[in-house]
Amino acid sequence: MKIELNPADYIQPLNMNGLAGRMLHMPAPKNKSRELLVIYGHHALLERWWGLMLNFNDFGAVTMPDLPGFGGMDSFYTIGRKPTLDNYADYMAAFVKMHYKHRRVTIVGISFGFLIATRMLQRYPELTKKVDVLISAVGFMHKSDFTFNKTRMLLYRRMAGLIATPPAPLIFRYSALNPRLLKLVYAKTFNAKHKFAEAADDPELFNSLMDMEVKLWHSNDVKTHMRTTVEMLTVDNIKKPIDLVVWHVSSKNDHYFNNQIVEQHMRAVFKDYIGAPINLKTHAPSVMADKKSAAIMIPPKLRRLLNKSTQK
Repeated sequence: MKIELNPADYIQPLNMNGLAGRMLHMPAPKNKSRELLVIYGHHALLERWWGLMLNFNDFGAVTMPDLPGFGGMDSFYTIGRKPTLDNYADYMAAFVKMHYKHRRVTIVGISFGFLIATRMLQRYPELTKKVDVLISAVGFMHKSDFTFNKTRMLLYRRMAGLIATPPAPLIFRYSALNPRLLKLVYAKTFNAKHKFAEAADDPELFNSLMDMEVKLWHSNDVKTHMRTTVEMLTVDNIKKPIDLVVWHVSSKNDHYFNNQIVEQHMRAVFKDYIGAPINLKTHAPSVMADKKSAAIMIPPKLRRLLNKSTQK
């Protein structure tokens, strides 16, 4: 009889630098010694990545901490700081030093999470010695990696900046994020159309996807969400080299990023670049992806690498 695993059984409280959140931790299977740290992306919730975590757990112990302002965790604003990329990098460096200490770690950064991992390694180059494998899961490096034209980039940046300015976050939270309005409008927006394409002829799947999207929007601090959107649309992470090889998992049909430009920028920063393209229809797997559906994010050659024994 197959036992169904539940993410709630692996989620525990996380208190970091005066901020309260959660952390998903799955111990290593028998005879596996690898330690994997997964840094989730924008619009985040631990449960959203459960299927991918089940896959990574095949190779060792896997840990995914909340980020300030995401997943229901306290925002940086509660301690008088701003959600800048530098502050996220400092937060993640503190987590790595506290959680791994004398152990080496495989770091997986998902989209925005890879920006954080990159900036952390640029600000704390001594941590590169702790990293045995660095993986970009549909990550990016620079504002010019986006496929949006200049008009759309400017529009998104100005809208996000406006909504991040008080009292707009509060108004947005209790108007645009009203569950009924979200369910009526969200799937029709430019970027969300790709997410819901798979459910066009399946009302039950559509409702499940929409319920998860409502949870995602409501678990993220509005001001943080919008301010980090501005950070992504203005980012430049190619100024400092990192003495590591990067494995880049890219979606062949990514509607957010130009894979060729992303590769150029990664090659400019990292010691070497190994591409691992996947045949995904969107930027990332569905928010409802189970283990089987999320497995595509770890292509065969990366699986072979992760199956190898780690070195201390």
